[in-house]
Amino acid sequence: MPDIRGSLRRQSLLVALVCVVCDAALFALRGPLGEAGWRAWAVLLGGIAVNVALAGAARHSGWVALAHAVLFAASPLLLCTCVGYVVGNNSGILIAGYRAGAWLRPKPAVLALLALLLGVTAGCIEGGGRTASDWRLTAISVSVSALLPWLVGRYTTARRAYIADLERAADERRQHEEEAVRRAVLEERTTIARDLHDVISHHVSAIGVHAGAARLGLPEGDSPVRKSLGAVESASRSAMADLRRLLDLLHADTNAGQPGLDNLDELVETVRSAGLPTRLTLRGEPRELPGSLDVALYRIAQEALTNALRHGEGPVEVELNHGRTEVVLTVTNGLRPDRPRRNEHAHRGLAGIRQRVTLFGGQVSYGENGEHWQLRTTFPVEST
Repeated sequence: MPDIRGSLRRQSLLVALVCVVCDAALFALRGPLGEAGWRAWAVLLGGIAVNVALAGAARHSGWVALAHAVLFAASPLLLCTCVGYVVGNNSGILIAGYRAGAWLRPKPAVLALLALLLGVTAGCIEGGGRTASDWRLTAISVSVSALLPWLVGRYTTARRAYIADLERAADERRQHEEEAVRRAVLEERTTIARDLHDVISHHVSAIGVHAGAARLGLPEGDSPVRKSLGAVESASRSAMADLRRLLDLLHADTNAGQPGLDNLDELVETVRSAGLPTRLTLRGEPRELPGSLDVALYRIAQEALTNALRHGEGPVEVELNHGRTEVVLTVTNGLRPDRPRRNEHAHRGLAGIRQRVTLFGGQVSYGENGEHWQLRTTFPVEST
């Protein structure tokens, strides 16, 4: 975060220094240093002092403005015998008026303005010449030296406050919009979770219960029907576990985890118990992957094995290769002779795989390879 206080302090010092140099140089060039003696030096040193005070704290701006007004009014009295006199704070009084208008609260700011108006008016009248004899020139001089800087300071403060109000209103509006979006998302997630719980979980549970009842009603033995019913039970339990994870996520339970590559053995075992010979091969040195990529690889493998179970035949080869700069997942399964040429469910599943792979900047390829169907996905990872 930038040092705002230090920056303002440095800028105040720079402004005060410029005023000191300009006013002192102008007085030395045009002032009566040689004619007025100590009085000229008093005006010069007084101008330096009040200009140095411009670098002080903003809360003292009223007193600084008063000091400039007093010096502006007193200079003609000290230098009245000198022809063509100049005061010692020509530029400093402009900055003093600006500071009083910009930094003070309304009441102190108005009092500082009155002091400046009186001081400049007295200086113009006491100095004589055309300015003192023509009230219009006096009014112009007072407006330029006192009123205008003060008005600019007040305008700057009001504009700064207006911009701050606009930024605050925009920030509040953005927060309200984000809160509205969060509420809408939460309501939609709650609706989806309720539908999953009330409808899908009920049907999946019923499938598991009926499959278990049918298996228990069969005679003892190792028949294919008992194996199939057992696989149905196992698959329904896995589906219920996935549903519970999804429900936890939809209810914004941050402690709920999704399955990843660590659960790949369980997934392969589930497919194997359903009667489809499946083998998992791991190559390379496993590494810790980002959580979202870990879940995406698991879901891709799950979709590929589901398609193999529905539309293919064994054996199924699942290969996960951890390379130095990429992770490659390959699933290969046999093709049924009586398979349909087009299956909408399979195409939707492949579209979901493509979306997951594209999200991580990976590559995907799939299709028939002789008597087999092969799905190959490649995800780039940082080398270690």
